[in-house]
Amino acid sequence: MVLEDKRDKSMSFTQMVIEEDSMRNGRGLSDQWADSVVVRPRTTERHITVHRRLVLGFAISILGLIIVTIIAVLLSVKFEECGNESSARVGNTTAYNGRESSSNPNRSKTAGQPWAQLRLPASVKPSHYDLNITVFMDNFTFSGVVSIQIDCVKSTRYIVLHADKLRIKGVEVTVENRSAPLGLRRYFLYPQNQMLVIILTHDLKAHQRYTVTLNYGALIADELLGFFRSSYVTAGERRYLAVTQFSPTHARKTFPCFDEPVYKATFRIGIKYQDTYLALSNMPVDVTTHEEGGWVTDRFVQTPRMSTYYLAWAICNFTYKETVTDSGITVGLYARPDAIQQGSGDYALNITKRLLEFYEDYFNISYSLPKLDLLAVPKFPYAAMENWGLSVFVEERILLDTEVSSISHFLDVTMVVIHEICHQWFGDLVTPIWWEDVWLKEGFAHYFEYIGTDYLHPEFNMEKQRFLTDNLHEVMVLDGLASSHPISQEVLQATDIDRVFDWIAYKKGAALIRMVANFMGQNVFQKGLQAFLTAHMYGNAGRNDLWNKLRETLQKIGKNINIKEVMDCWTLQMGYPVVTIVRNEKNVDILTITQEHFLYDHNRKSTNSSNSSYLWKIPLTVAVGNLSHISTETMIWINNKTENHQIGMLDENIWFLGNLNQTGYFRVNYDLKNWRLLIEQLMTKPEVISVGNRAGLIDDAFNLARAGYLPQSIPLEIIKYLHKEKEFLPWHAASNVLLYLDRLVDRNKEYNIFKQYVVQQVASMYLALGWPEDAANSSVVQASYQTEELRRKVLLLSCKFGIVHCHNKATLLLSKWMETGQNRIPPNVRDIVYCTGISLMDDNVWEFIWSKYQSSTVVLERKILLESLACSKNPLLLSRLLNLSLSSQLVPDQNVIDVIIHVAKYPNGRDLAWKFFQEKWATFNSRFGEALFIISRLIKGVTEFLSTEVEFNELKSFVKNLRKGEDASFTQAIEIVDTNVRWHDQLEDELFQWLRNSLNS
Repeated sequence: MVLEDKRDKSMSFTQMVIEEDSMRNGRGLSDQWADSVVVRPRTTERHITVHRRLVLGFAISILGLIIVTIIAVLLSVKFEECGNESSARVGNTTAYNGRESSSNPNRSKTAGQPWAQLRLPASVKPSHYDLNITVFMDNFTFSGVVSIQIDCVKSTRYIVLHADKLRIKGVEVTVENRSAPLGLRRYFLYPQNQMLVIILTHDLKAHQRYTVTLNYGALIADELLGFFRSSYVTAGERRYLAVTQFSPTHARKTFPCFDEPVYKATFRIGIKYQDTYLALSNMPVDVTTHEEGGWVTDRFVQTPRMSTYYLAWAICNFTYKETVTDSGITVGLYARPDAIQQGSGDYALNITKRLLEFYEDYFNISYSLPKLDLLAVPKFPYAAMENWGLSVFVEERILLDTEVSSISHFLDVTMVVIHEICHQWFGDLVTPIWWEDVWLKEGFAHYFEYIGTDYLHPEFNMEKQRFLTDNLHEVMVLDGLASSHPISQEVLQATDIDRVFDWIAYKKGAALIRMVANFMGQNVFQKGLQAFLTAHMYGNAGRNDLWNKLRETLQKIGKNINIKEVMDCWTLQMGYPVVTIVRNEKNVDILTITQEHFLYDHNRKSTNSSNSSYLWKIPLTVAVGNLSHISTETMIWINNKTENHQIGMLDENIWFLGNLNQTGYFRVNYDLKNWRLLIEQLMTKPEVISVGNRAGLIDDAFNLARAGYLPQSIPLEIIKYLHKEKEFLPWHAASNVLLYLDRLVDRNKEYNIFKQYVVQQVASMYLALGWPEDAANSSVVQASYQTEELRRKVLLLSCKFGIVHCHNKATLLLSKWMETGQNRIPPNVRDIVYCTGISLMDDNVWEFIWSKYQSSTVVLERKILLESLACSKNPLLLSRLLNLSLSSQLVPDQNVIDVIIHVAKYPNGRDLAWKFFQEKWATFNSRFGEALFIISRLIKGVTEFLSTEVEFNELKSFVKNLRKGEDASFTQAIEIVDTNVRWHDQLEDELFQWLRNSLNS
C-alpha cells in the first residue's frame, strides 16, 4: 500500500468508489489488467464492430466480477468487525508466556483473534528497528516513520504489535530485499490491549524475514510517560524540553513496537529537530545533517540488542560536563545551564566514572556501550530510569549543592546513581523474561546501592548497617500483611504489570539476595553472578537461570545446596516466617525452634488455611552469650515446623540470639526469660551484642508486640537502654518504631504520657550531643558520618516530643534567618528546624517559608521548604497548602504526592488530607494513574495512620463506591487500617497501663 494518498483525480466515479473502498480496507486492486494492455493496429469496420461487442461483453463480465468482489469484501469486513466487537467483549481474556490457558472459558471465542490476548502472539519477532522522528517543539507534536525487520517464526496472516494513542497514517509490509508491498487486507487499532493489528491477504512464510513500515504521528504529552514535555525557568525565561519514559509499557505511546521485554532487537534512531535544541539518545551521534529552516537531523549509532523499554531520547537545550573512564567510556552529565555552571552535577559525574569501573571489575564484564549520559530533568515520574546509555534522573535525585545538602541527600544521590549504573548490567544487558521476575533487576540494583556505597565510602558500612533500617525493617512491615504477595507473581492482566513494581520487588528482592550472598559466602556469590551475566548477556533470563548458575558455582567448591529448592520457598510464597527459639523443657541444653507465617492480623491468618501450610527453608545463625562475651555463630538449616537443636552449653544466665546481623529475611522471637536476659545485657553492656543485632532486637520486639506475639512492655523495656547507646544504627531503628507508634497514639487522651516516656529516653543523649555547627562552618559531612546522623536522630526525637531546649534552639535559628536574611541553619537539620518553627511560631513564619519556597532556585531546598509547610497546626493554612499543591506552576508533579502525605503525617492534618484525597481522587487518578508507585504511595501515605472505626468505615465505603475492591493498594490500605483499629481495641490499653506504671515507679 502507498503510504500517502496520491491517486489520479481523473479516474471514473466507479473506479474511485471501488478503489476508495479497497483502500479503506487495507487492500488495492491488482494491476494485472493494466499490464495486459497493448496498442493494437487499425482494422476494418466489421472487425471494429466485432471487437466492440467482445469488449462490451468482456466489460460486462469484469463489472460483474468487480461487483461480486465488492460484496465479498464488504461481507468480510462486516464479519471481522463482528469479531472485533466480540473480542472487545472478552478483552480481559489473557495469555501467559504467549500461550492461552487451557482453562480459559473464552478460548473458543478468542482463539482466532490474537489481539484479544494480553501477550503478543509468538508468530513473528522483531530483529531491528529503524526509527526516524521529527519533533515540533512549537506545538508539542511529533511525526515518525518506523521500519521494523521481523522474522516469521510460524506462518500467519496477522502481524500484531503494540501502539497506544498513536495516529497511524500508513502501513506497508514487504519481503526482505524486495520493494513490492504485500497485499494488506486491513489494519486497525485495538485499544483494549493497546495493540495494532495488521491483517494480510496471504500468510507470511515461516523462516522468512519481512519489513513492516509504519507512518504515524502523536502529541508530546503533558504528562509523565511516553514522550512527554517539561519546562524550567532560567533568567526569567521559560524553556521547554521533551524526554521519554518507556518503562514498563510506554514505548508503545511513542512508536509502534513489540513492547515486551523478551522481544529484544537493535535500534537505529534518527531525530529531526530545531537547531536551538540538542538531541540525546542511547548511543552517540553517528551523522549530523543541517537542513534549511534551522532544522538538524541526528542519526545515532545502532544499539546492541535491547528491550523497547530501555530505548530513550531527549530534546533539550541543556549544557553538559563529561569525563572518561580508564577503559575509554565517555561519561556525560546534562542539566540546566545554571546547574552545570554551579557544579551541582559534579559529584554524580565523578562517582559514575568510578562506579562503571567498579561494576566492570565486580561482574568481570565490560560496559557494553561507548558512552553513558546522565540527564537531570525538572519533571519525571520516578527518581531515575536506567535507559541504556542515557539514564534520566529527576533533578533533586542527582544534583548536589554542598551549601544546602544534608547527609541524607548526599547518600540519596549516591545510592540512586549506584542503582541506575547497576542496571546497565542487571536489566539492560540481561533482562527478565517477563514482568513476574522484575525483582531480578530491581532487587539486585537495590542491593548494590549498599555494596556500591561501601565501595565509594567504606566508612559508612552500609551493607551491614543502613541496609537493616532502610530496607529490611521497612519491607518486612509491608510483607507482614495478609494482602502481600509473592515476590514472583503471575502477570495475567495489563494492570498486573504496574502492580509488580512495588517495594516487595525492590526491597524484599534486595533482602533475599543479601541472604543468599551471606549463606553462600560473598566471594562465591560474586563468581555465581559473573557466570549468570556472562551466560545471558544481550538476552533474557528468569529466576531459575540465576538459581542454576549459583548452584553450579557452589558445586565447583564441593558444596551441594539446591538453591532453587531453597529459594522457591522465599520467592513463590508471600510473606516470611517468625522463628521462635525457646529452651527445651526437658533438656536445658536443647533449643526448640519453630517457624510460622508472621502476620500482623491473626484473625486474617486463621481464615486463610493456605498460610498455615507455609514452610520455609531457613538459614538460621545462632550464638549464645552472657554479660561479658558472645560465642561464635552456628549455622542451622530449619526445614520443618518444629525442630530441636543443641547449641553448646546453656545455663540459666546464658542468653541466645538468632539471625546474627539480620542476614536472614525473618523475625526472631524468644521465650520471655530469654528476652529478659537480652534486656539485662543491653542495660549492662550493650556492645557485647553487635550493632546490627541491637537494631534488630528493637525492630523485632516492637513489631512482634504490635502483632500480639509479645507483651507490649517488652519493646518499651528494651528502649530504656538507649541512654547507653553511642551508635547511630540502634537509634535509627528506635526512631523508626517510636515515630510509627507515635502516629498510632497521637490522638489518645493520654498522649502526653507517651511523650514523657520518649523524652526520658532521649534527654541525656540530647544534652551530650547538642547541635551541629552553623552553616557558615559546615560541609556536607561535617563530622563523622555516624556522629552527624546520630545527632540528627536525637534532635529529631527531641524536638518532636517536646524537649524545651530543642524547641527554643530551633525557633531561635529560624528567627535569626527571618531577621538577617542569612540562612545559617546547618543543612543536616534544616528540615527539623523549619518544621519545629512552623509548628510553634505564628502564621507569619508559614508565609515566610512559603515565600522562600517560591523564590528559591535550589531544587533540594525548595523540596524541604515545601514539605515543612505541612507542619503547621493551623487547618486553614493546611487546606491552602493542599489546594496550592495541585497547581503544576507552583508544585512539580513529582512533589504533589509528598505534600499530601506530609500533611497526613500530623494529627492536625490527617483528617484534612483524608478528605482532600477523597474529594480530588479523580484528579489524582487522571494525573498519576499510569505512573508506577505514585498512586500507591499516595493511597498508603494518606490512609496508613487512620485508626478509628469511623475512618475504617469511610475507607471501605470510598473503595466500594470506586469499585476498586480488587485494587492491591486499596486492599492493603483496608487491611492496615483494620489492623490499626484492632490494635487500639485490643492492645492500646495494655501499652498505656505499662507507661503509667513506668513513669510512676
